[in-house]
Amino acid sequence: MATAKNTAAVKTFGDHEVIVPENKLRKAVSKEAFDPKDDPVARAEQALAELSGEFGGWMDSECDRLDAARNKVKSDGFDERNMESLFHAAHDLKGQAATFGFPAVASAADSLCRLIELTPDAKRIPAVLVDQHVDAVRAIYREYARSDAKELAKLLTRRLREVTDEFLISQNQNRPDVLEQIKSPSIVPQ
Repeated sequence: MATAKNTAAVKTFGDHEVIVPENKLRKAVSKEAFDPKDDPVARAEQALAELSGEFGGWMDSECDRLDAARNKVKSDGFDERNMESLFHAAHDLKGQAATFGFPAVASAADSLCRLIELTPDAKRIPAVLVDQHVDAVRAIYREYARSDAKELAKLLTRRLREVTDEFLISQNQNRPDVLEQIKSPSIVPQ
Protein backbone atom coordinates (compact mmCIF):
# COMPACT_ATOMS: atom_id res chain seq x y z
CA MET A 1 0.00 0.00 0.00
CA ALA A 2 1.45 3.36 -1.07
CA THR A 3 0.59 6.72 0.40
CA ALA A 4 0.00 9.73 -1.86
CA LYS A 5 1.01 13.31 -1.07
CA ASN A 6 -2.46 14.19 0.18
CA THR A 7 -2.27 11.31 2.71
CA ALA A 8 -4.88 9.30 0.85
CA ALA A 9 -4.32 5.56 1.02
CA VAL A 10 -3.91 3.93 -2.38
CA LYS A 11 -4.34 0.18 -2.85
CA THR A 12 -3.10 -1.08 -6.19
CA PHE A 13 -4.59 -4.16 -7.80
CA GLY A 14 -3.83 -5.76 -11.17
CA ASP A 15 -6.40 -3.82 -13.16
CA HIS A 16 -7.35 -0.90 -10.88
CA GLU A 17 -6.49 1.24 -7.87
CA VAL A 18 -8.65 2.06 -4.87
CA ILE A 19 -8.03 5.45 -3.34
CA VAL A 20 -9.26 5.96 0.21
CA PRO A 21 -9.11 9.67 1.10
CA GLU A 22 -8.04 10.88 4.51
CA ASN A 23 -10.93 11.21 6.95
CA LYS A 24 -10.59 14.86 7.98
CA LEU A 25 -13.74 14.70 10.08
CA ARG A 26 -11.88 12.77 12.76
CA LYS A 27 -9.97 15.93 13.61
CA ALA A 28 -13.22 17.84 14.12
CA VAL A 29 -14.77 15.32 16.51
CA SER A 30 -13.96 15.73 20.17
CA LYS A 31 -12.49 12.73 21.93
CA GLU A 32 -13.96 13.84 25.23
CA ALA A 33 -17.25 12.42 26.42
CA PHE A 34 -20.37 14.54 25.93
CA ASP A 35 -20.98 16.77 28.92
CA PRO A 36 -24.74 17.37 29.32
CA LYS A 37 -23.92 20.47 31.39
CA ASP A 38 -22.26 21.98 28.30
CA ASP A 39 -24.95 21.38 25.67
CA PRO A 40 -24.15 23.53 22.58
CA VAL A 41 -27.83 23.67 21.58
CA ALA A 42 -28.76 24.93 25.04
CA ARG A 43 -25.98 27.53 24.80
CA ALA A 44 -27.30 28.70 21.43
CA GLU A 45 -30.85 28.92 22.77
CA GLN A 46 -29.57 30.87 25.77
CA ALA A 47 -27.74 33.29 23.49
CA LEU A 48 -30.94 33.81 21.46
CA ALA A 49 -32.92 34.38 24.67
CA GLU A 50 -30.41 37.01 25.75
CA LEU A 51 -30.73 38.76 22.39
CA SER A 52 -34.52 38.47 22.18
CA GLY A 53 -35.01 41.91 23.71
CA GLU A 54 -33.38 43.34 20.59
CA PHE A 55 -35.53 41.38 18.10
CA GLY A 56 -38.25 44.04 17.99
CA GLY A 57 -35.68 46.68 17.10
CA TRP A 58 -34.23 44.46 14.41
CA MET A 59 -37.68 43.83 12.96
CA ASP A 60 -38.33 47.60 12.96
CA SER A 61 -35.09 48.05 11.06
CA GLU A 62 -35.88 45.27 8.57
CA CYS A 63 -39.40 46.63 7.96
CA ASP A 64 -37.95 50.12 7.42
CA ARG A 65 -35.45 48.65 4.97
CA LEU A 66 -38.28 46.95 3.05
CA ASP A 67 -40.29 50.18 3.02
CA ALA A 68 -37.27 52.18 1.77
CA ALA A 69 -36.72 49.63 -1.02
CA ARG A 70 -40.38 49.89 -2.01
CA ASN A 71 -40.19 53.69 -2.06
CA LYS A 72 -37.07 53.56 -4.21
CA VAL A 73 -38.91 51.35 -6.71
CA LYS A 74 -41.84 53.77 -6.72
CA SER A 75 -39.65 56.83 -7.26
CA ASP A 76 -37.01 55.44 -9.63
CA GLY A 77 -38.70 52.46 -11.25
CA PHE A 78 -38.11 48.73 -11.18
CA ASP A 79 -34.56 48.62 -12.51
CA GLU A 80 -32.27 45.72 -11.63
CA ARG A 81 -30.67 47.44 -8.64
CA ASN A 82 -34.00 48.46 -7.08
CA MET A 83 -35.47 45.04 -7.78
CA GLU A 84 -32.53 43.38 -6.02
CA SER A 85 -32.84 45.69 -3.00
CA LEU A 86 -36.55 44.97 -2.67
CA PHE A 87 -36.04 41.25 -3.16
CA HIS A 88 -33.22 41.03 -0.60
CA ALA A 89 -35.17 43.03 1.98
CA ALA A 90 -38.18 40.71 1.57
CA HIS A 91 -36.01 37.59 1.48
CA ASP A 92 -34.19 38.56 4.67
CA LEU A 93 -37.50 39.17 6.44
CA LYS A 94 -38.80 35.83 5.21
CA GLY A 95 -35.78 34.08 6.66
CA GLN A 96 -35.45 36.02 9.91
CA ALA A 97 -39.08 36.51 10.92
CA ALA A 98 -39.37 33.25 12.86
CA THR A 99 -36.04 33.77 14.63
CA PHE A 100 -37.12 37.26 15.65
CA GLY A 101 -40.39 35.86 17.05
CA PHE A 102 -42.72 36.98 14.25
CA PRO A 103 -43.19 33.88 12.07
CA ALA A 104 -46.46 35.10 10.53
CA VAL A 105 -44.51 37.83 8.71
CA ALA A 106 -42.68 35.21 6.64
CA SER A 107 -45.62 34.33 4.37
CA ALA A 108 -46.19 37.90 3.21
CA ALA A 109 -42.47 38.39 2.62
CA ASP A 110 -42.35 35.07 0.74
CA SER A 111 -45.20 36.19 -1.49
CA LEU A 112 -43.28 39.34 -2.42
CA CYS A 113 -40.19 37.26 -3.20
CA ARG A 114 -42.27 35.00 -5.46
CA LEU A 115 -43.73 38.03 -7.21
CA ILE A 116 -40.29 39.40 -8.01
CA GLU A 117 -38.70 36.04 -8.88
CA LEU A 118 -41.46 34.70 -11.11
CA THR A 119 -42.44 37.81 -13.06
CA PRO A 120 -40.65 37.69 -16.42
CA ASP A 121 -40.50 41.51 -16.69
CA ALA A 122 -40.35 43.26 -13.32
CA LYS A 123 -41.36 46.57 -14.93
CA ARG A 124 -44.84 45.09 -15.39
CA ILE A 125 -45.36 44.46 -11.67
CA PRO A 126 -48.11 46.84 -10.52
CA ALA A 127 -46.87 49.27 -7.86
CA VAL A 128 -50.08 48.68 -5.93
CA LEU A 129 -49.23 44.97 -5.62
CA VAL A 130 -45.81 45.79 -4.20
CA ASP A 131 -47.48 48.26 -1.82
CA GLN A 132 -49.93 45.59 -0.67
CA HIS A 133 -47.09 43.23 0.17
CA VAL A 134 -45.00 45.77 2.04
CA ASP A 135 -48.03 47.12 3.88
CA ALA A 136 -49.05 43.57 4.81
CA VAL A 137 -45.60 42.82 6.24
CA ARG A 138 -45.63 46.02 8.26
CA ALA A 139 -49.22 45.52 9.48
CA ILE A 140 -48.63 41.91 10.54
CA TYR A 141 -45.55 42.96 12.48
CA ARG A 142 -47.23 46.03 14.00
CA GLU A 143 -50.32 44.10 15.15
CA TYR A 144 -48.47 40.98 16.35
CA ALA A 145 -49.41 41.52 19.99
CA ARG A 146 -53.13 41.13 19.23
CA SER A 147 -54.69 37.86 20.28
CA ASP A 148 -56.08 37.27 16.78
CA ALA A 149 -52.96 38.46 14.93
CA LYS A 150 -51.91 35.06 13.62
CA GLU A 151 -55.37 34.31 12.23
CA LEU A 152 -55.61 37.76 10.60
CA ALA A 153 -52.12 37.33 9.15
CA LYS A 154 -53.13 33.97 7.72
CA LEU A 155 -56.22 35.43 6.04
CA LEU A 156 -54.31 38.44 4.75
CA THR A 157 -51.44 36.43 3.29
CA ARG A 158 -53.78 33.88 1.76
CA ARG A 159 -55.58 36.64 -0.13
CA LEU A 160 -52.28 38.29 -1.01
CA ARG A 161 -51.02 35.03 -2.45
CA GLU A 162 -54.21 34.58 -4.48
CA VAL A 163 -53.88 38.04 -6.04
CA THR A 164 -50.17 37.50 -6.65
CA ASP A 165 -50.79 34.11 -8.27
CA GLU A 166 -53.46 35.60 -10.56
CA PHE A 167 -50.95 38.21 -11.72
CA LEU A 168 -48.14 35.66 -12.09
CA ILE A 169 -50.33 33.28 -14.08
CA SER A 170 -51.29 36.09 -16.47
CA GLN A 171 -47.61 37.02 -16.93
CA ASN A 172 -46.32 33.47 -17.45
CA GLN A 173 -48.75 32.03 -20.00
CA ASN A 174 -45.88 30.96 -22.27
CA ARG A 175 -43.77 29.43 -19.49
CA PRO A 176 -45.37 26.09 -18.46
CA ASP A 177 -42.55 25.22 -16.05
CA VAL A 178 -43.09 28.51 -14.18
CA LEU A 179 -46.88 28.05 -14.23
CA GLU A 180 -46.43 24.70 -12.51
CA GLN A 181 -44.27 26.33 -9.86
CA ILE A 182 -46.81 29.12 -9.32
CA LYS A 183 -49.64 26.67 -8.82
CA SER A 184 -47.76 24.54 -6.29
CA PRO A 185 -48.42 25.19 -2.59
CA SER A 186 -46.12 27.39 -0.52
CA ILE A 187 -43.52 25.66 1.62
CA VAL A 188 -43.24 28.62 4.01
CA PRO A 189 -44.82 27.73 7.37
CA GLN A 190 -48.16 29.42 8.01
